Amino acid sequence: MGRMTETVKVLLIVNVIFFIGSQLIGDAAYEYFALWFIKNEHFQAWQILTHMFMHGGFMHILFNMYALWAFGSPIEQMLGQKRFVFFYFSAGIGAAFLHTLVNFYAYQKGFNQLLEIGWTPPEIMNFIEQAYTSNRFRIPEGVNEGTLRSMLQSFSNPAVGASGAIYGILVAFGMMFPNVELFLLFVPVPIKAKYFIPGLIALDLFSGFTGYSLFGGSIAHFAHIGGALFGFIMMYYWKKNQFNNNRWY
Repeated sequence: MGRMTETVKVLLIVNVIFFIGSQLIGDAAYEYFALWFIKNEHFQAWQILTHMFMHGGFMHILFNMYALWAFGSPIEQMLGQKRFVFFYFSAGIGAAFLHTLVNFYAYQKGFNQLLEIGWTPPEIMNFIEQAYTSNRFRIPEGVNEGTLRSMLQSFSNPAVGASGAIYGILVAFGMMFPNVELFLLFVPVPIKAKYFIPGLIALDLFSGFTGYSLFGGSIAHFAHIGGALFGFIMMYYWKKNQFNNNRWY
């Protein structure tokens, strides 16, 4: 994939610093920098950016940083430094936006079901707070268990990771280098980028809508889709306009 570019190098260093710091500080770091649901008391506006530098574990940051190096460097070489920075953070913010929108839908759906059985908004908020702090709750009669669990998960599970921005980069790579063959650890044959990257996004769509994940739980699938979507929109526009015949330096 060539040499590591300067912006990618800085992003790698900042991500590693955040990861080491979060491991040393512990839960307080995640309460402050992870992206919480907008109605959760831990939510702060800066988390829209800072969650992109937080990771849930070593394998999480390892895969994200490998993808940033492997796919981000050729995209930065093509776009130029300033445009790449704009692209990276826009894809990450787009991922946060779609993730939050889906969470809000899940939260509101559960909230409305509780209203329909006669609960008042203060009673619902008290129920949510108790479930959040104790991690124990009963399923009220007349409420769908899956809907209720989705509501509580949306409220209480923060999002971390650069995956949204990485998915934007993957889409950009697939659009600009569609015939590059990629070798995967779990697939013994090379796969062209134009097949691998749409396939990866399709898996996230499947997991996001069905709740069944091939790669384990606690994955923000719609954040991946959001990053991919915003990355596609930006690259489609720039390709159509031929990057305005120049790069941003």
